[in-house]
Amino acid sequence: MPETAAIIVAAGRGLRAGGGVPKQWRDLAGVPVLERTINAFAAHPMIDEVVVVLHPDDINRCATLGVVCATGGATRQASVLAGLLATQADRVLIHDAARPLVRASLINRVCMALDSHVGAAPAIAVTDALWRGDAMVTGLQDRTGLYRAQTPQGFDRAAILAAHRAALSDAADDVAVALAAGLDVAIVAGDEDNIKITHADDFARAAQLMERRMDVRLGNGYDVHRFGPGDHVMLCGVKLPFDRGLQGHSDADVGMHAVTDAIYGALGQGDIGVHFPPTDPQWKGAESHIFLRHAAQMARDMGFAISNVDCTLVCEYPKVGPHQAAMRAAMAEILGIAPDRVSVKATTSERLGFTGRGEGIAALATAALVSA
Repeated sequence: MPETAAIIVAAGRGLRAGGGVPKQWRDLAGVPVLERTINAFAAHPMIDEVVVVLHPDDINRCATLGVVCATGGATRQASVLAGLLATQADRVLIHDAARPLVRASLINRVCMALDSHVGAAPAIAVTDALWRGDAMVTGLQDRTGLYRAQTPQGFDRAAILAAHRAALSDAADDVAVALAAGLDVAIVAGDEDNIKITHADDFARAAQLMERRMDVRLGNGYDVHRFGPGDHVMLCGVKLPFDRGLQGHSDADVGMHAVTDAIYGALGQGDIGVHFPPTDPQWKGAESHIFLRHAAQMARDMGFAISNVDCTLVCEYPKVGPHQAAMRAAMAEILGIAPDRVSVKATTSERLGFTGRGEGIAALATAALVSA
């Protein structure tokens, strides 16, 4: 897979938004605008690196941001060039720091378009009537084929780097630089909520949008597999040596199955059997990470980020405690989230029921999803 870097341009010194400091350093609902923008990309599974371009006066703040930092230039174009030189990624998404409400689904669309285009950028078709004038209306402007541009604007890094190096004058955005160099840029659907904070009123509008669009989903999953012949069990992506194995159509990873169903449940998309029918021989013996990756990708495609998952394994044996950290790490990697957002714990049933008799293992899981 090609590596993708997000370049966040934050070197501006504009004070039109008020507050006495550049807008990227002002708080938005208790968190600085720039930090919100960084978090949107840092949490995205398709983004491998985040580069922030800062004004020379702000470069001392770099250590607290947890990203690669570059010193910006006198113009936006010079700052973007500095960001391009600070990464070796194959592809780049160039984004304005003042657009902190960028959704994961929008980042998805730009990244996916780059699989078949050298450049891709989000935009919204103009639907309002357009006039020409100066205090008085002097004429009309045809809106056919007109779009409002947004960021992130994505490109093959080598192509846009060459375009910036060859540019003769400062451009309004990176699409303009690309077009001047003869590069094709595909249009992907933009997002009305992806506003650019420019004036003081935009902070109130952004805060209202954040409140309005919050969508939290919870799902639960439950799975059981019986013991049978074997020399190991798969639990939450980790192979545990044991004198028996778990029986099932796939690799019978009861913990991963429960987490997968919890995510499907939060999305209202059924369970594993709906997406990977046990009657289909291609899934015989399949590794359960296939199912979990599918559920995680479906969540992203539907515009959700996985906030956290919690899995409880119910069994008398094998002992889970020594393997919990490895299990958390394995599922975190598949889900594209930090290990501290994955919980794996175990309990017994006090020798009661099928788990108490050592006949098998049960698992319960909860997943929390938040609109991205």
